[in-house]
Amino acid sequence: MSKIPATTRERIVAAAGKLFHDEGIRAVSVDAVAEKAGLTKRSLYYHFRSKDDLIAAYLETRDQPNLAVFKRWFAETEGDLAERIEGIFRNLARSARHPKWKGCGFLRTSVELINLPGHPAIVAGREHKKRVEEWLCSVIEEAGENRDAPLLARQIILLLDGAFAVVLLHRDPSYMESAGKAAASLIRA
Repeated sequence: MSKIPATTRERIVAAAGKLFHDEGIRAVSVDAVAEKAGLTKRSLYYHFRSKDDLIAAYLETRDQPNLAVFKRWFAETEGDLAERIEGIFRNLARSARHPKWKGCGFLRTSVELINLPGHPAIVAGREHKKRVEEWLCSVIEEAGENRDAPLLARQIILLLDGAFAVVLLHRDPSYMESAGKAAASLIRA
């Protein structure tokens, strides 16, 4: 059961999130978000100075839940570090098999805002990806790997984000599984 947004701001972000996920951030107007949230555009602008701030807020609300899912998948997978990291990719492949799966919202947003590197949503996306990389680095270090954990975490991020892109392009989740095998091979090398 999903949590019902408690505040007007949360209701706006939830409505925007649904629309942004389904249609993309550029295709969704502030009017459409206000309508979906059941309020006026003026009320929306009371809570957000601009659509740019709303997009960033949407991504910021996805940061911790997305990271928590990766952590849960890692924790639920049995085996050594390589098997547990591969488990994240297997779970992503399973998610990608759902007909409504649209990949990583952070990456999709970055593509839509490619010409705006300082956009608040790009900053939010960059911060999220950095947190995931830092978490990967910490689990590599905790596993007692005697190598360059930051470099290995970065390589895994490259495999992860590359897999998101290729799975969207080909609509074939097996690419995510292949990336997971590559990540496991890197860890074992």
